[in-house]
Amino acid sequence: MSEVFLVQAKRTPFGNFGGALKDIATVELGGMAIKGVLQDMPLEKNEVDLVVMGICLPGSGLSPGRQTVFAAGMPPETSALTVDRACCSAMTAIGVGFERISSGRAGVVVAGGMENMSRTPYLLPQLRFGQRLGDFTVEDDLVIRNPYLRAPMAQYAGEVAVEWGVDRLEQDQWGVRSNLTWAEADQKGKFADELINVEVPGKKGTVIFERDEHPRSDSSLEKLAKLKTVYGSPTVTAGNASGICDGATATLIMGGGEAKSRGIKPLARIMEYHAICGEPRSSAVLPGVAIKGILAKTGLSLDEMKLIEINEAFAAMPLVSTLYLAERDRQKAEEIRARVNVNGGAIGIGHPIGATGARILMTLVYELRRRGERYGVAAICGAIGQADAIIVEALY
Repeated sequence: MSEVFLVQAKRTPFGNFGGALKDIATVELGGMAIKGVLQDMPLEKNEVDLVVMGICLPGSGLSPGRQTVFAAGMPPETSALTVDRACCSAMTAIGVGFERISSGRAGVVVAGGMENMSRTPYLLPQLRFGQRLGDFTVEDDLVIRNPYLRAPMAQYAGEVAVEWGVDRLEQDQWGVRSNLTWAEADQKGKFADELINVEVPGKKGTVIFERDEHPRSDSSLEKLAKLKTVYGSPTVTAGNASGICDGATATLIMGGGEAKSRGIKPLARIMEYHAICGEPRSSAVLPGVAIKGILAKTGLSLDEMKLIEINEAFAAMPLVSTLYLAERDRQKAEEIRARVNVNGGAIGIGHPIGATGARILMTLVYELRRRGERYGVAAICGAIGQADAIIVEALY
């Protein structure tokens, strides 16, 4: 088995729903991220063996991953793969690349994800063959539903949180933390390593979009307490749930021989990738289950994971998953949480669902390197009971 290394990782800033990126097609955003991750690397575009891009929502046409090859100006012979594993998609894309390289079937892979949620179309499934009489239904895929439970994720994420003893107040507190820790990291320039600039055409000329648009640095518990719960959830509000956003991510991963032959000093070694599935209602706990599983595969301990990223689809996810990892010991859970999402998470930064899996990994790697730490783990849940995890070893 070949070792696999992360040599570069970039993303667009994440735009608000209906914000700065709303008029840029999803595949164009993906192409921008790919261009950004390849820029200034000692690598020709025709030397990329495979492009793997995650995307979840409709509206981009056939084979969006393949479309990003052209959006990025890569040769038409470049192989591409589109991945849809709900919110896990971009991390799964990296997992596909990891498995291709480790098995010797590829040497250089670009992997990431993309989503312009602002451009998600409404669906009219009853009109394909006409509607002679009566009402018809307009479906909105931005209401992230579980088709088997016939319920929005927000509803059962809140219900499961309550079952684990995580109340509305605790979720609101995490929501404030996500925004304020992002603001602190942003002020220190911590996101400069991962961000690329995006040129956005406007009526008054091109505008350079260079900073995440969604976070609220003035977030407070008092403000969040005033928000109403959504979709019938007992606890979930717009303030303790991830932001609907637009953006794209890309990573460049290589085998050790490929990196060495090009004189590239990797950012990190990808030690293991782990994908699981579970009961469709259990999304809030599944990142914790995935972390426990990948630790068992590598023989490493949770204590050795100096930083942890758990995607904040809702505040319920890091809160319930850390309780799971702590075996419901509240004090131990708090100790774990001190290492989780230290620069904010999707509640603050936003969650373009096809892209986030790679975002949390790059945020993890860059912060490990800033701190001089060795191991970290990133985990993310996906709708219908899915989760992914990746363990990295930062290199210097």
